[in-house]
Amino acid sequence: MDNISHLHRLFAYDTWANREVLASLRKLEKPPSRSVQLLGHIISAQRLWFERIEARPQTLPVWPTLSLLQCEEEAADVSKRFENYLNGKDDGSLSKKVSYTNSKGESFTSDVQDILMHAIMHSVYHRGQIAADMRAAGFKPAYTDFIHSIRQGFVG
Repeated sequence: MDNISHLHRLFAYDTWANREVLASLRKLEKPPSRSVQLLGHIISAQRLWFERIEARPQTLPVWPTLSLLQCEEEAADVSKRFENYLNGKDDGSLSKKVSYTNSKGESFTSDVQDILMHAIMHSVYHRGQIAADMRAAGFKPAYTDFIHSIRQGFVG
């Protein structure tokens, strides 16, 4: 499997996992506010990384206050953006350098492939925090393990 195909698969998993988290939070009359905040952060950070790759200005704060409906809309949008971005690329394009300034004002340069992998891993990390937060509040979190998505046929 080439790198672009692998990244398509990982972003498909990420899209599925975010939808699973959204669905689990929507089932609750009052979802834990920290869980919703973390989901908003996941989506905002993905948008931020996409905007950095595209050399566009940041459109959302790193820690936005989003409703579940806004999370759903933003998640669908950023997922489509990454999908479209990858559709137009080949493995050679993944080594392109991207210069950016982080939220602390520090300047960095990273390869596109490292940014894309970070966007996926960052989301996994925070979905784990959401699961822990939901359990602590007495709720059952979404089961978003990668291997579960494969076993169930959600991601090819």
